[in-house]
Amino acid sequence: MGRILITGGLGFIGKQVAGLLVSQKQHTLLFDNLSPQIHGAVPDLSSQQLLDNADVEVFRGDVRSAADWTEVLEDVECVIHLAAETGTAQSMYRISRYTGTNVGGTAKLLDYLANHKHKVAKIILASSRSIYGEGAYDCGRCGVVYPPMRTGESLRLARWQPKCPSCGDEIQAFATPEGARTHPASIYAATKLAQEDLVRVASNALGIPSVIFRFQNVYGEGQSLKNPYTGILSIFSNQIRAGKKVNLYEDGKESRDFVHVSDVARAVALAVGCDGADGRTVNVGSGKPATVEQIALLLGERFGSAMRPVVSGQYRLGDIRHGYADITAIRRMLGFVPEVSLEQGLTRFVEWVKQQPIEPDRLDVATRELVSRNLMPGPPEVR
Repeated sequence: MGRILITGGLGFIGKQVAGLLVSQKQHTLLFDNLSPQIHGAVPDLSSQQLLDNADVEVFRGDVRSAADWTEVLEDVECVIHLAAETGTAQSMYRISRYTGTNVGGTAKLLDYLANHKHKVAKIILASSRSIYGEGAYDCGRCGVVYPPMRTGESLRLARWQPKCPSCGDEIQAFATPEGARTHPASIYAATKLAQEDLVRVASNALGIPSVIFRFQNVYGEGQSLKNPYTGILSIFSNQIRAGKKVNLYEDGKESRDFVHVSDVARAVALAVGCDGADGRTVNVGSGKPATVEQIALLLGERFGSAMRPVVSGQYRLGDIRHGYADITAIRRMLGFVPEVSLEQGLTRFVEWVKQQPIEPDRLDVATRELVSRNLMPGPPEVR
């Protein structure tokens, strides 16, 4: 594969993908807007050894700009489209911003490809497990069911666990396959599903192979410690280092599929190098669930903190209860098997965090924004 463009190339996942591709002697162009929410008010790239490599170029621009796409797409053969606004909760009130970047930016890319000569021979899109909503559950009476978004009323009454939408019985989450029903529960999720549809339709029409990856909860070294809107490992780490108690929403038993960023980068590199997943939409995850409480406890152990996490009973509209991926398809198509266990990944992450400057805990600011918009209740007494 010739020149490769990575949008969001200086972001958490982008740098990992770029580093791996460069190690394979691939020439990469990193297209990034250096968002202050992720990189700080004054981005500091002085420690980025990746940028010293002769096979790496950087372009600071905006995916919403047609002119910027025109400039970066020259001689590009593969586009890895990672750039996106990513905060689930924030998306519920920054609707125009999330739609403009995630949907509008993708449309600008495809519009260029539809109307100009180019060399692009593959598109790889980073989508999200959030498009499933609650994902797949098993009901002993009804079989496989897909519960809808939890209502504000059920959350206020601390009815955290979804029930069968048909019979009302208890249900159990299981690994969600790619063929599961899509049911976005947030604006962010809705924009990611729109991105998928745009890429799927346009790539078919234009004859450009595409691969759509539905990333689970990606974590690891290099994750932004400045962004209070996404990345619970970073949020919890900031709280622990500041000597604060980690605040668990709901009852702390909600679960996610945490996949290490190095595994995600390998999946992307595999799709660049072979055609096994061309034209397909595939999950990228560990295939195993972990509760938020479990993550908080494991982080605390690694930081040497004796402070126990606390359950606040707070919640956010748009959050799901459970979700983890069926990764059968990506194993079959690309030979991908996760290599970094959760325990190994958290150890690596914490060792990296300890080497970083201590960031202020900005979660209170993000929480106040949600409370002021009735997307989250005010802080109750911690119990």
